[in-house]
Amino acid sequence: MRTLVIGDIHGGLKGLVQLLERAGMTASDNLIFLGDYVDGWSESAQVISYLIELSKTNSCVFIKGNHDYWCEDWLASGIESEIWLEHGGLGAIESYKGYTKEEKSKHIDFFETMEPYYIDSENRLFIHAGFTSIHGVEREVDRRSFYFDRTLWEMALTADKRNKKDAASYPKRLKQYSEIYIGHTPTINYKQDQPMNALNVWNIDTGAAFTGALSAIDLRTKAVFQSDKLIDLYPNEQGRNRK
Repeated sequence: MRTLVIGDIHGGLKGLVQLLERAGMTASDNLIFLGDYVDGWSESAQVISYLIELSKTNSCVFIKGNHDYWCEDWLASGIESEIWLEHGGLGAIESYKGYTKEEKSKHIDFFETMEPYYIDSENRLFIHAGFTSIHGVEREVDRRSFYFDRTLWEMALTADKRNKKDAASYPKRLKQYSEIYIGHTPTINYKQDQPMNALNVWNIDTGAAFTGALSAIDLRTKAVFQSDKLIDLYPNEQGRNRK
């Protein structure tokens, strides 16, 4: 039995299907998704439908990302927030054309069941973006950090470069968990097309929303699986680059 951790999908259903095929996924695999299922490529609604069906055959954990938060709000209220449209929301809106009210309602229910974070039996934390409290996610004052924080990843990178791995100088935030798995900040921003590791933090967002591939990592072996770059799977689209 494996556990696969999957990075940000951003409406790229073709990439998700290809990734799971290349990983050799079976019904015995546990799947942990780190959020941002929607916005960018043209199949946001179709990704959600696919994940709902996938949850019927596999044990799945669905973490909520900031894009999921925005999309859920639009589905429930019909209000298109400006910040959402500026960050790829148009792709999600277009993907829902032809969906019935009942189908949209099922998707709202699915968004509502997403977790802000997940901690497994080995004290590994799975979260979309990060957190700021040195005491861990349970004592986070502003829960928006779960969707938007980048300081945790920046801190892990900085401490790792300085070789701050001894007990005295190890960042207190990171001590709360054996490992931390995040998305949200594309590794292609650091000129890396593979998942990145800094101290005990693993970043699985390899920029599928832009010019990168969709990635998954085997939790035990740290083997990496990837789709093709989504710009190649959707050659006539611009992903998150369109307004």
